This record gives sequence, structure tokens and C-alpha cells, in this order.
Amino acid sequence: MDPTTLLDDYAAAVVATFLVNLPFGWWRARLRRFSPAWFLAIHAPVPIVIALRFVLGLPFRWVALPVFVAAYFGGQFVGSRLRGRMRGAP
Repeated sequence: MDPTTLLDDYAAAVVATFLVNLPFGWWRARLRRFSPAWFLAIHAPVPIVIALRFVLGLPFRWVALPVFVAAYFGGQFVGSRLRGRMRGAP
């Protein structure tokens, strides 16, 4: 696989990871902390992200892990903030 193509695939997977987590962060924002639904909102996107990586044929790289973790939690965070802004909360 061409390194440029691999980098493009990683970039697409990171953006997709962020976007997949937006609705789950939105949902998580209205749930009681540490409730079963709250844990589901956090962990439900994991199989989706893993499946995406398999579909794209991306190998595991330790150097990419922090980027994916940041995209994952960034999507959760931004999704929860968007819910607050839509409701008029600061």
C-alpha cells in the first residue's frame, strides 16, 4: 500500500471516528453519569470504529492510537457541547 494512500485512509478514519462519536456525545449529555445508558453511550461507538478500521484495512500502529483516542473523546465532548448550545445552556 502506498504511504500516501495509507495516510489518507488514516485521516479519513480519524475524521469518521470524530463524526461517529458526535451523536453519542449528544445522547450522553442528557444521561445520569455512570448509569448503564451512560456507559453504553460511551462504549457503543467502539465496535463501529473498529469495523471502520477493518474495512479500510488499517493496521494497528501505536503512533496512531493517541490520535484516534483524541478523535473519539473529542467527538464525545463536542457532541455534548452541541446539545448544551442547542438547549441554550452555556
